[in-house]
Amino acid sequence: VQLQASGGGLVQPGGSLRLSCAASGSIFSINHMGWYRQAPGKQRELVAGIFSGGTTYYYAESVRGRFTFSRDIAKNMVFLQMNSLKPEDTAVYYCNQFTYSPGTLLHWGQGTQVTVSS
Repeated sequence: VQLQASGGGLVQPGGSLRLSCAASGSIFSINHMGWYRQAPGKQRELVAGIFSGGTTYYYAESVRGRFTFSRDIAKNMVFLQMNSLKPEDTAVYYCNQFTYSPGTLLHWGQGTQVTVSS
């Protein structure tokens, strides 16, 4: 089982980034995946995702309208397009199975750092 997020970096407020995540391993369904983030001193939180067999999208209120979740079923990859970035979006971003309770997930792969700063 491997989860590898990439695409982070340093961006100015108002800028954009596109994160990618390759998910391998039979337990991960590309139709039930989420993006999470963890800022320093804060708990990991669900940011966006897809569930219900790939029919329903979720976006946290703080990112709704700015972030877009997508997936490539053939490549077993998920993406997070992040626009209009704000300093409060600064965090390490991870992908994993979709859940409203990220604290219940035991396995986390490599995250990618997103820093929004002028």
